[in-house]
Amino acid sequence: MNDGDERWTEGEFALRPWEAGDAEVVVGAFAAPEMSRQASREILSAADAHLWLSDRERDRQAGTGYSWAVVGRNAAVLGCVAVTAVDRRHDTGWVSYWTVEAARGRGVAAAGVRAAARWAFAELKLYRLELGHRLDNPASCRVAERAGFVVEGVQRGKLRYGDVRHDVELHARLATDA
Repeated sequence: MNDGDERWTEGEFALRPWEAGDAEVVVGAFAAPEMSRQASREILSAADAHLWLSDRERDRQAGTGYSWAVVGRNAAVLGCVAVTAVDRRHDTGWVSYWTVEAARGRGVAAAGVRAAARWAFAELKLYRLELGHRLDNPASCRVAERAGFVVEGVQRGKLRYGDVRHDVELHARLATDA
């Protein structure tokens, strides 16, 4: 994906590759309790954030995952969108997203997901993209719906944070969807 490639722009938002200078934004984003529990490791420092960024680049190089910063017109990082768990046998991928607290409710995540889906269908030739959210996260459900993902069902007890299990609503979008 080229920085100037307008195909991966959605309204006032665009996708761009993560950069080393984004570490501070990553630390700030994962400082929120709802974010920190979803990270595969603690992200408390710039060094932790650089490891997180390195993991994103490693996945890109391996062809198993692609992650971008979602930026606004002023180039500020507002969030993240990713297509991971890329399965070439079935042409599928898993979509995830987050936004910094100040960007929530502005359509950043939905715009990023729409752009990433277009990219995955056009560049990777994937057929199916999936995403899931906890049932107690209606904002994430709105993102999925606004990005054209259709509800397919509930996965009971799929996630565990501490001692609490959460049901997850599964959404999907196909390359053939309008």
